[in-house]
Amino acid sequence: MLQRIQTVYLLLISLLFIALLFMPLAIITGDQAYRFDVTGLSTMLPEVELLFPTWGLFALTAIIALLAFVTIFLFKNRILQIRISIFNALLMVGFYALVFYYVYNIKGDMEVATISIKFGLSFPLIALILDWLAIRNIGADEALVRSLNRLR
Repeated sequence: MLQRIQTVYLLLISLLFIALLFMPLAIITGDQAYRFDVTGLSTMLPEVELLFPTWGLFALTAIIALLAFVTIFLFKNRILQIRISIFNALLMVGFYALVFYYVYNIKGDMEVATISIKFGLSFPLIALILDWLAIRNIGADEALVRSLNRLR
């Protein structure tokens, strides 16, 4: 299980999305500065106040991390591993769509001067590339097993 490279890729995906739970996605400035992360839009004053909750984004982030971690332990059923990884990739694309939807709604509701994108917003893209690499390697393992079955 742990000797396969796709296990490392899937573990990195889980770690990236767990780290994303604690990192800001963007800093929005207007009349004051706001922090946008997976839990929502909150003020950056000494008293943090959640102004616009985005619990759907939080749940999606947790589901993606959990699915990637669970996929590691399905190494005996490679076809299911590939299907779950493809579904997880679609969820990652949906993550970006949901982020841009929330930013668009926030931008329409309040006066926004600038939106400063943070490094955490690149984590789903990195995870998407790692997921694609994991799918390729799982497929290569499945092809190897099938070719060995033909020789018997």
